[in-house]
Amino acid sequence: MTNSSNVIDLKRKPGGTRAIVGKIMTSLATLCVLVTLVPLAAVMYFVLLQGFSRLRFDLFTELPPPPGLEEGGLANAIIGTLVVVGIATAIAVPIGVLTAVYLSEFSNNGKTALAIRFATNVLSGVPSIIAGVFSYGLLVATGIVGFSSVAGGVALAVLMLPTIIRTSDEALKIVPQDIRWAALGVGAYNYQTVLKIVLPAALPGIITGVTLSIARAAGETAPLIFTTLYSNFWPNVSPQGLLEPIATLSVLVYNFAIVPFEAQNELAWAGSLILVVLVLITSIIARLATRKQVY
Repeated sequence: MTNSSNVIDLKRKPGGTRAIVGKIMTSLATLCVLVTLVPLAAVMYFVLLQGFSRLRFDLFTELPPPPGLEEGGLANAIIGTLVVVGIATAIAVPIGVLTAVYLSEFSNNGKTALAIRFATNVLSGVPSIIAGVFSYGLLVATGIVGFSSVAGGVALAVLMLPTIIRTSDEALKIVPQDIRWAALGVGAYNYQTVLKIVLPAALPGIITGVTLSIARAAGETAPLIFTTLYSNFWPNVSPQGLLEPIATLSVLVYNFAIVPFEAQNELAWAGSLILVVLVLITSIIARLATRKQVY
């Protein structure tokens, strides 16, 4: 039987210790949120302020101008970024998703699974420049492909893998075990259950991980300096052209931001704005995919 005095004790007193502590913690949490948002707002403000004035149609149709000239655009760097990120996505997504399927569905959480998850966590903390040095040593220094889109794609794929593996693994884990048992109960094989039941159910979470990893890869600069180098010309999108140096937005921003020419500096700001918009779009896609999650 409930004691009436205990019920009275549970009531919140406006001037009590719990209420005061609650207000203090709420204020601290609000302050932390504001402090977190200030850098983001500052970056967005400066990028929009500096880059929007140079946002014209020729930015997407013309090549960067030679030093001293004001006309021109970033078309080759935009195409190059899409090519390199596309190569990285083509490499990282199959490897990452299949690794997550093995971890979640077939590994039984054994020592191999623990080792892979540990390696994934370590890889997620590796600086991006290390991925660039790795790809340089593996492909460029050995002469296998040289400075090229492929070498840049491999470097970015290394950075994308941890995000894809971890998010896909978590997305597969939250699919209820009951539907696996139901599929097996009606005679489906393990691979049929995974392929036709589990993967479709986890697809929104997997898409979220892929889009977030693409957003990270599109903004990386250090790995591409070691691998794609840079080119002032239109990218050659033929198979042979994938083995040649190529321009990317992040490297162009890095190069143009440090030269003593105002036109190039303005293009660097415009390129920064385009990168921010690309990251924003991919983040929105990831958010929409999460909202469609079934389980």
